Amino acid sequence: MLTGMILGVLVGIVLGLTGAGGGILAIPALTLGLGWPMTQAVPVALIAVGTAAAVGAVGAWRQGLVRYRAALLMAVLGAAVSPLGLRLAARLPESLLAAMLGALLLFIALRTLLATRRSTEDERLGRSANCVLDPCTGRLCWNLKCSATLAAIGSLSGLLSGLLGVGGGFLLVPALQQFTNVRLNGVIATSLMAMALVSGSTAVSAIYAGASIDPLGIGFVAASVIGMLVGRRLLSRLPTRFIQLGFTGLCAVAAASLLIRP
Repeated sequence: MLTGMILGVLVGIVLGLTGAGGGILAIPALTLGLGWPMTQAVPVALIAVGTAAAVGAVGAWRQGLVRYRAALLMAVLGAAVSPLGLRLAARLPESLLAAMLGALLLFIALRTLLATRRSTEDERLGRSANCVLDPCTGRLCWNLKCSATLAAIGSLSGLLSGLLGVGGGFLLVPALQQFTNVRLNGVIATSLMAMALVSGSTAVSAIYAGASIDPLGIGFVAASVIGMLVGRRLLSRLPTRFIQLGFTGLCAVAAASLLIRP
């Protein structure tokens, strides 16, 4: 039980610091740290990520940072597509799912490492984007291009949530940074709301399909919420580069463990 609680806190801290990485590390924490099979780990990871993300999103909502229309659109499409990912996962061998998750982690580690050398946020906001903010109202300008972009992001996030049990934030945050001119704190806040909704709906689908949560899983979920609160407090005290490099190292270690395990 203690190991599960510690791992839950660590996952929550990473989620609070990055707005993205906790979900992608929840499955390795459960499969490698506790020795659970993927089928047992997926619903617990989704509930943990969804609950922790919801706590973070509530705090961000109070600060007026959440782009709730964008989050709702992505969440609705993600929830609609996630059952397809669950059905695919049920038909694939666990070794293949673990290898896919390991490869995804390696990709994310490389992307995060490269991101430390890219342009500053002010330079990013100066680029053209598919979804832009109205300078008068401060809200997104909704058109076909913007709606289609957010719908595609949400759909892919939902598919991966069902297939690999990840929260989707690892995709939502960089995608929103790439295709919108919303500032990073707003990107993370919007990502947390969408993650909470997509992860929650996917977890419900998994439980409806027969998955169960034991007391250790409930403890992991509770610990992840505590970790989220700690991570949000640490966010303003740690340099961004330090957070990025630390996250890169965690992803690389988890990926190697998944890919070389028997």
